Amino acid sequence: MLRVLEERALPVEELVPLASERSAGTSLVWRGREWAVQSPRAGVFEECDLALFSAGAALSREWAPRAAAEGAVVVDNSSAWRMDADVPLVVPEVNGAAVHERPKGIVANPNCSTIQMVVVLEAIRRVAGLARVLTTTFQSVSGAGQRGVEALRAELAGGEAAASPFVAPIAGNVIPFIGPRGANGWNEEEEKMRAETRKILAAPALAVSATCARVPVEIGHSLALMVETRRPLDGAAARAALAAMPGVVVHGDDDDPHPLGVAGSDEVHVGHVRVDPDRPDVLHLWVVADNLRKGAATNAVQIAELLGQPARARGTGV
Repeated sequence: MLRVLEERALPVEELVPLASERSAGTSLVWRGREWAVQSPRAGVFEECDLALFSAGAALSREWAPRAAAEGAVVVDNSSAWRMDADVPLVVPEVNGAAVHERPKGIVANPNCSTIQMVVVLEAIRRVAGLARVLTTTFQSVSGAGQRGVEALRAELAGGEAAASPFVAPIAGNVIPFIGPRGANGWNEEEEKMRAETRKILAAPALAVSATCARVPVEIGHSLALMVETRRPLDGAAARAALAAMPGVVVHGDDDDPHPLGVAGSDEVHVGHVRVDPDRPDVLHLWVVADNLRKGAATNAVQIAELLGQPARARGTGV
């Protein structure tokens, strides 16, 4: 988030880095200046107009309401508030205006895979409508945090991860298990993609299903996406609609996107666009994005830009 804030030149007069007590008293360098790290406490958000949260759902549930009560607008990157009816769930290219309807003073950042999928779905919806969405995801280990990256690196080096977040070895493997599995057989990540997509698109009855798998890739989530449209859409029209969508990069037939190639990018990359040979109202697409940037930090900072508050910010808590 700090890197993206700097890259996008968001106007910030003062930075207030917050972390756990073990990090309090340390410092970090941002925009050529050292900033002291503090631990959260009552009153710390009173001088902040914007608070960017990325500390997990438990801490977000505890501290986001406090930050909002002290006058900061909270942009939360956890799952804590995403399905709260009084908290907008925002992907700026899709439903950016929703940031201005925030009864609790909180704006939620969606799940990483959901973000890249809904940008593509919205592009298609604008020209052909949506009837059904089916996706299989291939999600990188960084989606499980630093422990996920360390687990993959340890296994590739021939060792064992000391605290792997995965239910099986990840090196050379594909694991269709992300988040707890419910009694209905669906994993938590799969349920998130269904519920969040419906909320962002304001389409509560849209048929959405996902199969989510973890793959031995450090950065970048890939989606095999099938979209049934309300009206048939040929390949050329589909590509044109995608190319017209802000934040989308359309690749040629001989240049499919892949995680290594899109790492570090803030855009959603789409390739291998096909019309189903048996159903002219069905499209098949390959969608790739950097899950740490557009899937998390960049989307959060884009929300901050929409809020329009940093230009007059006395402080920005991260």
